[in-house]
Amino acid sequence: MSQYHLDTLAIRTGHERTFEGEHGEPIFLTSSFVYKNAQEAADKFQGREVGNIYSRFTNPTVSMFEKRLAALDGAERAVATGSGMGAILAVMMAYLKAGDHVICSRDVFGSTVGLFERYICKFGVEVDFVDLTDLNAWQSLIRPNTKMLFIESPSNPLAVVADIQALANLAHAHDALLVVDNTFCTPVLQQPIKFGADLIVYSATKYIDGQGRALGGAVVGKHDLLEDVFGVVRTLGPSMSPFNAWVFLKGLETLRLRMNAHSQGAQQLAEWLEAHPKVTKVYYSGLPTHPGHELAKKQQQGFGGIVSFEVEGEREAAWKIIDSTQFISITGNLGDVKSTISHPATTTHGKLSPEAKEAAGIKEGLVRVSVGLEDIRDIIADLSRGLDLI
Repeated sequence: MSQYHLDTLAIRTGHERTFEGEHGEPIFLTSSFVYKNAQEAADKFQGREVGNIYSRFTNPTVSMFEKRLAALDGAERAVATGSGMGAILAVMMAYLKAGDHVICSRDVFGSTVGLFERYICKFGVEVDFVDLTDLNAWQSLIRPNTKMLFIESPSNPLAVVADIQALANLAHAHDALLVVDNTFCTPVLQQPIKFGADLIVYSATKYIDGQGRALGGAVVGKHDLLEDVFGVVRTLGPSMSPFNAWVFLKGLETLRLRMNAHSQGAQQLAEWLEAHPKVTKVYYSGLPTHPGHELAKKQQQGFGGIVSFEVEGEREAAWKIIDSTQFISITGNLGDVKSTISHPATTTHGKLSPEAKEAAGIKEGLVRVSVGLEDIRDIIADLSRGLDLI
């Protein structure tokens, strides 16, 4: 279906109707599949015949989601996982071994840092963390055993923007992979493969679902490159359930409409916050004052729905703003039609050391807002309650 535009791909890709001729995508809630005879079973298990075997790694509903997401990213293949962290873990297990070296941006989700520092390192993989935008620092850390560069762009929660093409060129010059966490933008606003990225990872739990219903993740890239990721999911089992895949299929159908609405609301909120006397700094790449604004315009089709801002008064002031809201949900999740608010220093990035927080720019006065689809005037009014008290 490559000849179709994004909205058509998001609604039609991957659905091959069964003999019932159903209009909507079916959910295949089955653990395994029955064969006509022993020969067919043997052929499918040995890979001589394509078909479903066991829902840990082959399920029609999950396959529909994988095909649809890959199409939106302009990629050859996607492999679904049980969560976004499951997707990152699958990439690590597929492409890294003892003695390998990874360079990771400091500007990543707190659990991603934890995965590298507490678990991947146990298997003899070395990791260096670096400023996302300092290309000279990336270059200086390259070693003969560097196998992967890992980034988020825009980053969580400060919306730091990476030069994806430059990092892809650096990685490929040293036979390394560039992996991009594209959760904040989704394929609607950014397609990293077009800028040279080898692999894209997603937390489908966020915008791809869009309504806070299900956990899931995915890895997207070239078909042959993803064979090892598929092997990890097949063998280790961080799989996506058929029901969750069906939820994400429905999410993809409205993804562009929602991402555009999120971006529009976030832009208005960021501009209001930037003008507010109690706000000392706003992090949103849609603002011309943001250092990554021009690069974001080049790489993205919109600026997304996450706005972070700092206030004087450290944690006490930040918590007062959060606790004064009346309808914005106080939760670490994001990408929902319902606006959410959090204090990164004590939640999503709370397990980082004080030194790591400082290096990543996670301050006690920082508040993160995921702008939902409520009326932006009501969102602004809800945030005003706390801002007026500090």
